[in-house]
Amino acid sequence: MLTTLLRPTSGRARICGRDVVREREEVRKHIGIVFQDPSSDEILTGRENLEFHLRMCSIPKEERERRIEEVLDLLDLRGRENIKLRDCPAGIRRRFEVARGFLLHPDVLFLDEPTIGFDVKARRDLWNYIRRVRDTGTTVILTTHYIEEADELCDRVAIIDRGKIAAADSPQKLKEAVGVEILSVELAEPGDFERFARSFDWVEEVGGRGNKFLLKIRGGNERIAELLEKASASGFEISSFESRPPTLEDVFLHLTGRTIREAEGEFGAEQARRIRARLRAGRRF
Repeated sequence: MLTTLLRPTSGRARICGRDVVREREEVRKHIGIVFQDPSSDEILTGRENLEFHLRMCSIPKEERERRIEEVLDLLDLRGRENIKLRDCPAGIRRRFEVARGFLLHPDVLFLDEPTIGFDVKARRDLWNYIRRVRDTGTTVILTTHYIEEADELCDRVAIIDRGKIAAADSPQKLKEAVGVEILSVELAEPGDFERFARSFDWVEEVGGRGNKFLLKIRGGNERIAELLEKASASGFEISSFESRPPTLEDVFLHLTGRTIREAEGEFGAEQARRIRARLRAGRRF
């Protein structure tokens, strides 16, 4: 809806002061988009795709060449720009998709799962460029299933569960709102440590496998020290322990009751169910 491809069912939205319904063409002059699904022409080379995109936006020839050279260097695409996209590996095709979104230096840049298919180095390189784009004043709206990507890049995060925004705030404030510390404990012998840990009302959750346990504890370091001291007094030999603040993954689990992988699986299953229902009904997509 924000990119003007769908009409809002209710409410209003503006991009750079332009209404996304009444001023669609004006909105499109201010935005760039990297779609999750491929949208480039695979019978053209990478350079031809970039050139075509800039021509469609009436960018002068000299400026077109400068911007293409810029994104080829940025996304490490040198030596691949004259190969037809259908002959490129999936990761390279994806990089050209991302490169196209950066060409126009938009006021607002929408990135829909931009690093799918990237290796670790390519993902980190793209993160660095997203930061540079953000620091020049571009607003970046990112959707991602990589929790660490949201934590690393975003000034503000909205966690969406079953189509509803469950929470929206800075990553740090979301993590603080969980109100727990995560304690990892390894025991020489596990015994009945899980039951022992659950006896404290400020231990919110206990999970374990073998002699390793993960606990969510309210009350900060004082409670952690108390638990470890009482565990030792109760005969539990602690081999090692480590405490840490919650991650965004912990926040997602806290708010939804599921990990993000489980949520992603449910979303995929629901999409498949809807497609089957449309096929049975003989409806067009």
